Parts: sequence; C-alpha cells; structure tokens
Amino acid sequence: MMQVLSTKNGATTIKEPSVGRLIILTGPSGVGKGTLMRSLLQRHPELYYSISVTTRPQRPGEIDGKDYYFISRSKFEQMVDRGELLEWAEFAGNYYGTPREAVLKQISSGRTVVLEIELKGARQIRASYPCAISIFILPPSLNELERRIRNRAQDSMEAITRRLRCAGEEINAAHEFDLQIVNDDFETALNSIEAALFT
Repeated sequence: MMQVLSTKNGATTIKEPSVGRLIILTGPSGVGKGTLMRSLLQRHPELYYSISVTTRPQRPGEIDGKDYYFISRSKFEQMVDRGELLEWAEFAGNYYGTPREAVLKQISSGRTVVLEIELKGARQIRASYPCAISIFILPPSLNELERRIRNRAQDSMEAITRRLRCAGEEINAAHEFDLQIVNDDFETALNSIEAALFT
C-alpha cells in the first residue's frame, strides 16, 4: 500500500509505509541473554522489546507485564488455539511464547523489534520471517554455563539438570543463526550485538 505525502506543483510525492526490522536473540538458558537484553534496551530505548508470555512460576524480583506475562497453562493453550502467538515452545516443563499482534504492529510502524526467545521459537520465527536478523549467544564453555545457572540460585536441582541437558543440543544449533556471539566478556558481547544492529 502506498501513501501520498504531498502534492506540489502538480507533482505527487509518494512513499511506501516504513517497515521495521525483527531481531532474534537466542541461546541456552543461563548464557546471559536477559542481562544483555536489558543493557541493550537501556542504551537504545528506541528498540521495542517484545514481552513473552510464560507458564513458568514468577521468580523473586520479576514483574508481571515487564519481565514476562505470567499466565496459566490453560490460558496459554487458548492463545495457541486462537493463533495469537507468533511463536511458542515448551522448555524445561513450561510454555513460552511471543504475542503476535503487538510485534506485527510495531514492525509495520517502522520500529525495530527485539525478541529474546528459546531455540525452538527462534526456528519458528526464522521460518516464517526469513528477513529477521538472528543472533545466537554462546557461553565460553559448558562448565561456565553450569556455574552461571547454579550461581543464580533461581531453579530447582531438577530444573537445572533439564536446562543443562538442553544446552548441548542448543549450542549445536548455533551455526543456523546469522551471528554467533560468545558471552565471555559482557561488554564485548554487548558491543558485538550493537554492531550487528546499528552498523
């Protein structure tokens, strides 16, 4: 659809509506995606961060509607049935998904939308939105990843075991993404993400 901007001296200036970009940030649990995302948004408030819905329990300090939308499994399944999610996946026994309407609205208005999502969801987005820029965050090593997950003390032993079991499979998928960034030095990793988005 074309938009008429102005008519002057018989000449009509037309322009296509601006279309934004979609950025996917993924990687294994505990790799530091959330911390990188928060710092990226602080530096670049013009970015639109899509808040995911999840069925996992709310952790201490998390705010509903800011960190995630925390909902029941039955409500999540209703959203899936109604086609209200751009992508969704089950991870470590809980559902995670991206509300469709808000993301598409922001992209159509010309904004850059950033998704911080799990591997399965990232694959869904890449399949349905191939022009998205996809970034995979890697840990320096599996041992370091395990240390980070245990040190944050937010998960049960069972959940930690599940997350570590998934991590190997997820890391093997890193080559599927446009850019792989090792989160060894935080500032270096953040600068690498900025370079991918703004240069």
